[in-house]
Amino acid sequence: MILPVAVLLGLALRGAACAGDHLHARDAHVHEHLNKREYPQVPITPPYRPLVWGDFNVIHTTDTHGWLLGHQKLSFPEPDYSGDLGDFASFVTHMKNIAIEKDVDLLLVDSGDLHDGTGLSDGYPPGGVDAHESNKFLERLPYDVMAIGNHELYIYANTYDMYTNFVPHLGGRYLSSNVNITVFNSDGEPESVPVGNRFTKFTTRKGRRITSLGVLYDFTGNDVNTTVQSVADMVNEQWFAEAIAEEPDVFVLIGHMPVSFDNWPTVFDAVRAVHPLTPILIFGGHSHIRDCQQYDSRSMALESGRYMETIGWMSADLEAAMGNANNISFTRRYLDQNRVTYEYHTQMSNQTFDTAYGRSITDGLQELAVSFDLSYLYGTSPQDYTINQNPYPSNGSLLSLFIADAVPYALSINNTRDSIPAIFITNSGSQRFNVFQGPFTKNDQLTASPFTDSFLYISNVSFSIANQVLPALNNAGADEKRKRDEIEKELWSRGVVDTRYKAWLEEMDRRAGIGRREATAGNLTLGYVTADSCPGAGDDTLHLALPYYSVPDFIGSNPPDVADDTPIDLVFVDFIEAQLLGILNGLQNAQNYTTADVSLYSPTLANAALGLYAQGVWN
Repeated sequence: MILPVAVLLGLALRGAACAGDHLHARDAHVHEHLNKREYPQVPITPPYRPLVWGDFNVIHTTDTHGWLLGHQKLSFPEPDYSGDLGDFASFVTHMKNIAIEKDVDLLLVDSGDLHDGTGLSDGYPPGGVDAHESNKFLERLPYDVMAIGNHELYIYANTYDMYTNFVPHLGGRYLSSNVNITVFNSDGEPESVPVGNRFTKFTTRKGRRITSLGVLYDFTGNDVNTTVQSVADMVNEQWFAEAIAEEPDVFVLIGHMPVSFDNWPTVFDAVRAVHPLTPILIFGGHSHIRDCQQYDSRSMALESGRYMETIGWMSADLEAAMGNANNISFTRRYLDQNRVTYEYHTQMSNQTFDTAYGRSITDGLQELAVSFDLSYLYGTSPQDYTINQNPYPSNGSLLSLFIADAVPYALSINNTRDSIPAIFITNSGSQRFNVFQGPFTKNDQLTASPFTDSFLYISNVSFSIANQVLPALNNAGADEKRKRDEIEKELWSRGVVDTRYKAWLEEMDRRAGIGRREATAGNLTLGYVTADSCPGAGDDTLHLALPYYSVPDFIGSNPPDVADDTPIDLVFVDFIEAQLLGILNGLQNAQNYTTADVSLYSPTLANAALGLYAQGVWN
């Protein structure tokens, strides 16, 4: 049986040190000063070589998704990313000072997706707006240019909040070249206007003239009263031609669009057609990977990961390329986002690194976490549970924990059907982030399991039939994957990034190989090991590649120990109702099941299951 394309769509949419030393994230003095936060007291590997500065340099962030207090768990690779936005702000301050000392330019840019990811963005009280409070801290950083992401567009209230409250703080430097919002104008009439500016032009401290665009990939999952124009159509607009007509010293193009396998070449070619030799620096995002491309010898395109794990760095020697057609000398680096990295590159110590400005941001974020009650403790996880670093099913699999343990437990609470044997089914995309050993808090629940799906059921399905539903769903999914090429564009357009991010992790694991991984382990900790298309090594810190295990599209609970003809409850999440009915009717002909046979199994939603389980079992 082959699932229709719509079924697969529905499924996918749910979803100062020397090299070689190990330093601790904070010493006791600084830890004591910021005692509200537990910084990882584990050794963190420093970078193994200094950054290469050019006469034009850029620090890049993208896809931060609310991770502004960094990664606070002790299991690697989390400590590699344990810096917070206050630490980053101090880093930027020091780097700006170094740039002045070197008499060179340094810009700070961001490629979008500020919403949806942690309790700081998503844990707001009823009546609030996602990321409204957390974005106030990003406003305090000296960003030269920022671009809109697709996660700014899923809910109109979020887009309107950006338009009304965030964009004005950027002074014309928040860019949405191909994204509009419909608002009421001064006459009370609806009008479609850019969320930010379509482009901006400015001059750097060193007098370089910059032209910037902020482009979103061809996204179709935006809410009503927002509009995304295709990239191909955007480059044919009159405003675009006028924006790029005057030659700057360098184009700095940012946008929420991957630098590989997407439409940056469309923008690049449109600019190159007018300015064959002008330096072009591109900063992309969206696919959550570390990546670099050079579309020609006078350009570089960088993508800098996700979730405040990676800080991107690009340098260029532009003066040597003025008045000639020579290749431009570029470098790029992917920095692990932690204090050890920051202190190494600024030649600071724990005692000298913090700035009052950075500390105030950290303190403010911690206060926000308190006001959202993000440290509310459900229980203490006895071990790590991962989505792809352990096989499924296994004791270390978060998917196994969720569907085999947490869901049956959570849905049994105050449920009159608890005594009836049941099989529970959901999709593997139901979990967004790993759960680590230690306190399991409100923030962890919001981060790991955010989707508010309801659980439905069909009663009196014979066990022999119900037990075939999960393999049939996965076999159909496997057959449908053969059509992946024809639906990938549609999946991508709706915002699905997991496929590409996980393919990147899988390739990283394949390159490492079992024997090679063991041979190169030494003192290396787990982390990203990047291979991109630009010259030289991109990673700032050496790591051992994360192991990767693929998982099926659908996952299920352990089947009950009953006879084949025993009537049981078949329980499943609401958004797979249509495809599950189709599967069930294909497995038997004794009854034609319809939505009339489906009822609500429990008022408990999927996003509450882990918390309820932790309260009951992990205490």
